Amino acid sequence: MKSSEGNNHNISLEAGQIVSNRDVNKPIGYSNSDIHENNSLSKVRDILVGSQMRELDKKFARLEERLVKQCNDLRDETKKRLDTLENYIKEEADSLSSRAKNEQVKRDESIKAINEEQRKLAESLERKMVEIDEQASKTQRELRQQIFSQSQSLHDDIREKYQEIVALLERETYELKSEKTDRTQLAALFSELALRLNNQ
Repeated sequence: MKSSEGNNHNISLEAGQIVSNRDVNKPIGYSNSDIHENNSLSKVRDILVGSQMRELDKKFARLEERLVKQCNDLRDETKKRLDTLENYIKEEADSLSSRAKNEQVKRDESIKAINEEQRKLAESLERKMVEIDEQASKTQRELRQQIFSQSQSLHDDIREKYQEIVALLERETYELKSEKTDRTQLAALFSELALRLNNQ
């Protein structure tokens, strides 16, 4: 913008400085009449194009102001948009970070709950297995005790029956010897003994 302003200034001063420029660049032999002629040409040029030059200067000044204003507006708008975008990105980043943290916390809680559930399940299974082992051991002991009791009872019954049979045989034998029974009575005795054994 400064360069265009300098150019405009040079253009506006160009008509008025022709004489001085020519005076600087003229040879030493120029006279006052030449200077007067140059001043006249400068006045004529100012009359012919001076108003147009001044109008151009005004237009350039207005254009420069407009460009400066547009540049400032564009800069402000760009800064505003960049600030808005930066805030949006920051909010999105914070939101994503917060969401990621929440999801991580939820995953940790879920994993902790699953681990706790697995631990409780393992403890429950272990207790069940211990209870089953104890119940099986108790059942086996009770079964062995029942078998032993029944075996002992059966053994006692067999011994008692044996003793009864032996006593019966001894008594019958004694009676046979003392009474000298015949074979018919002996056969009846053995038949009776066989019937008693079958019934028992």
